[in-house]
Amino acid sequence: MTLSLSLKQARRLALSAQGFGKPQAATPAALKRMLQRLGVVQIDSVNALVRSHYLPLFSRLGDYPTELLDQLAWGRGRRRQLFEYWGHEASLLPLSLYPLMRWRMARAQQGEGIYRQLAQFGRERQDVIARVLAAVRDQGALGAGSLSTRQERAGPWWDWSEEKHALEWLFAAGRVTVAGRRGFERLYDLPERVLPAAILDQPELSDSEAQQGLLLQAATALGVATEQDLRDYFRLTPAQARAALAQLLAEGRLQHCTVQGWKQPAYCAGTPRIPRRVEASALLSPFDSLVWERARTERLFDFRYRLEIYTPAHKRVYGYYVLPFLHDGRIAARLDLRAERARGELAVHAVHEEVQGLDEEGFQALARSLERLAGWLGLERVRLDCARESAGPLRQALSDAPA
Repeated sequence: MTLSLSLKQARRLALSAQGFGKPQAATPAALKRMLQRLGVVQIDSVNALVRSHYLPLFSRLGDYPTELLDQLAWGRGRRRQLFEYWGHEASLLPLSLYPLMRWRMARAQQGEGIYRQLAQFGRERQDVIARVLAAVRDQGALGAGSLSTRQERAGPWWDWSEEKHALEWLFAAGRVTVAGRRGFERLYDLPERVLPAAILDQPELSDSEAQQGLLLQAATALGVATEQDLRDYFRLTPAQARAALAQLLAEGRLQHCTVQGWKQPAYCAGTPRIPRRVEASALLSPFDSLVWERARTERLFDFRYRLEIYTPAHKRVYGYYVLPFLHDGRIAARLDLRAERARGELAVHAVHEEVQGLDEEGFQALARSLERLAGWLGLERVRLDCARESAGPLRQALSDAPA
């Protein structure tokens, strides 16, 4: 029998699967469990507020030292629990998923599933790749800047040095991995000097087995999802996702379900337990796995969300770096935020309520979320710059908040 869900049930199931509504202290063990639950955390270079990979854990667990995530991602020995790779874009993933990514690394070596220019470089410049790999092997963790032989200044995004191209090809092919970061620059080293032998020595999985594992991880992390939602989580192709989905359904590891108002069939892992209520108020990164698939966000929350960072300022509707605000099981507002560190302020440049809006309790919850975010970022105060009418209740809630 096909499971039938109302839209509100689907929302609660999705929120619960994504780790919301389960209050717990932000201990190292809790961080590990949350990262394992999510399966992937996207990395992005924009630092208008804080690097995006730090935000999902804060949204779910509250105040935590970012050094804890740094240790899990780039620490030495047993402290390292994550690795960097192309999961959902550039990502941090639990080490347990490393074997599920080897098929993607093998295909990258053949020029498949990577940027066309990088694939071309891999075919034509194996001499540079061999030279760069030898340098990494001999010298240890290196960044592209320390290897570059070019004299002129780097230009736009794809104006990389040969050494940078080589390192990115080696990274995609799994021949090097990220040992750490200097600022935001990746430092590359050999996998056997960075990752546990117990992970590297695991038996090779077939492409099919790995893709099924990734799809099942996605289904568990999303709670309820269409085929497109599932394959987007780890960027599988339609053909890869269809084959994996069919096998998982045949084995009973996934089941069909329908969601009120959704035109596409949906799927969930096992027999889900749907909570009666999900208590959560949180500001979300634009790259949070709850909202990164924009079509799903519209279906699930009736919330149309587009990132306007690269939109000319005069054409922006909501702002440069806009965070959705999750409250009472829905996305109730969006805010354009900036960390102005020199002034010690979290600047709120715009507040936009959604159609249903926020009541007094909702604005108080938003004010608390902003105060918590400012405190976590080491900022002394929240400054509200928005002149819109909807900013009035938030201004009052902020003034009522305890100092």
